[in-house]
Amino acid sequence: MSHITPLVLLKAYAAGVFPMAESATDSALYWVEPDERGIFPLDGLVISRSLRKVVRQKRFEIRIDTAFEEVMKRCAEKTSERKETWINARILKLYGELFRMGHCHSVESWRDGKLVGGLYGVRMGAAFFGESMFSRETDASKVALVHLVARLNAGGFKLLDAQFMNPHLATLGAISIKKAEYLKRLQPAIAADADFARFKGDHDPELVLTWAAGADAKSP
Repeated sequence: MSHITPLVLLKAYAAGVFPMAESATDSALYWVEPDERGIFPLDGLVISRSLRKVVRQKRFEIRIDTAFEEVMKRCAEKTSERKETWINARILKLYGELFRMGHCHSVESWRDGKLVGGLYGVRMGAAFFGESMFSRETDASKVALVHLVARLNAGGFKLLDAQFMNPHLATLGAISIKKAEYLKRLQPAIAADADFARFKGDHDPELVLTWAAGADAKSP
């Protein structure tokens, strides 16, 4: 994979393909097109009683797009649970460019002025492609996910792509679908309009939980 531009990357997402690296230290990228795709049904997020409590306690301050590149760098860090990552320097550069073009977003969990968790992804039309998440405090990334789903529902999104399934995502409601079914859902989602910025209720835990459940709320 010699040269990838942000526009090439967007075309790849529209075709159901995305890039990865073997490791953070490998400069090469390769295209991935899974036969089984992980997605989050936007009306199927599983929010445990304990996670609801954390959201209601407002343990974390949620910010949007204030530290995108820092979120990416934290996702690329090795931890005791994650010995290796697929985010290399080229990935950081490409998605940083997409962010400046308005096609990427981060949902960030802050506490006491420190970034302690979050996630980032790519937005096209009414589709959001979740790329990676990180947590340096218990539930920090899960709370960011709850706020993301609330925002997507309030903004009229149709698809939340999780790329690959794993046991952790399954506990949060992610499901696996075949590539053909994914592509059937992808095209109309990309063609539809959605507004990532419409939701203004990150400060209101009950509004967040209502929208994250996929239920209609009076005002986002």
